[in-house]
Amino acid sequence: MSTAITFSEYGTPEVLRPSEVTPPEPGPGQVRIKVRAASVNPLDMKIRSGLMAEVAPARFPVVPGLDAAGVVDAAGEGAGAAVGDEVLGSTAGGSYAEYALLERPVAKPEALSWEAAASLVTVGRTAFRVLGQLGVQPGQTLLVHGAAGSVGVIAVQLAAARGITVVGTVAEHDIERVTALGATAVRYGDGWVERVTAAAPGGVDRVFDASGAGVLADSVALTGDPGKVITIADMSARQHGVRFSAGTTEQGEDVLPELVRLAAGGRLTVPVWRTYPLAEAARAHADLEAHRNRGKAVLLP
Repeated sequence: MSTAITFSEYGTPEVLRPSEVTPPEPGPGQVRIKVRAASVNPLDMKIRSGLMAEVAPARFPVVPGLDAAGVVDAAGEGAGAAVGDEVLGSTAGGSYAEYALLERPVAKPEALSWEAAASLVTVGRTAFRVLGQLGVQPGQTLLVHGAAGSVGVIAVQLAAARGITVVGTVAEHDIERVTALGATAVRYGDGWVERVTAAAPGGVDRVFDASGAGVLADSVALTGDPGKVITIADMSARQHGVRFSAGTTEQGEDVLPELVRLAAGGRLTVPVWRTYPLAEAARAHADLEAHRNRGKAVLLP
C-alpha cells in the first residue's frame, strides 16, 4: 500500500484527505513513477469543488492532480522510459500520490529541479497551444491578461522570444517581475483599457485571457474581432463570440520536450511559489483559492 490524497465528495479543500491506496500498475505505453513532485493546477480545484461535474462527473474516490515528476519504478510494454529514469509528464489517474502513472514520459534533465519539472507540464502546453491558436506573429502586439499567473508567465516568455511585443495586465506587486520577463506590464482593474492603450499606441493584435476577470468585452473592442481573442478562464466566452480553449492537442503534447530544454537551459523561467508536504494538499488548495500564490504550488510526497 501507499499514500495518496483522495476526495469522495465535492466540496471545500477540507474534503482532501490522505488515504491508503494500492499503487497503480502501468499499462502498455505507461510508466509508474515514484513521485518526487506534483504540481497543483486551477483545474484540480474546479474538479474538487464540483464545478466540472456536468462536463466530467467524478468517479469517487478521486486522486487529484494532472502533472508529476519522479523516478520510473515500473514500465509497461512499449513505454517510453525505463526503470530508474527521471521523467515528467501528465498523469493517468492523478498525481497527488506517492506513485503515479505517466502516459508519455519526457526525460527530466539534471539542470531542471523536480519542482520546476512538475510545474511546467500543463501550463507550458497550455501557453504554447493558445499562442498557436491565436496565430500571433513576430512584430505584432499581444495582450496577456493574468500575465503574472502560471500560464501567463510562460506565454509572456514564449511570445517575447518570438519577437512579439507583449503587454501584460498584472497586480501592482507583479509589475516588476513580469516586466523582467519581457513584457510591458500594466496594472489590472479599473482603467486597464486606457493603460493598455498607452502601452501599445499602435494597437493590440491578439488577446490571451488567462485571468477570467471579466475582460472579454473590452478585449474584443481593442482588437475589433472576437476571433482574435482566446480565453482559458472565462466561462462567458460564448456570449462574446470568443473561443474558450481547453484540453491538449498533439502539437501541445509534442512541444513538452522543447519546453523542458528551454527551462533546463535557463531560457524559460518556471515560477515555483511554494512547496507543501503531500499531506497538506488541502492547505495548498486553500492558499491558491485565496490568491495568496505568486507562482506554482507544488506537493512533495
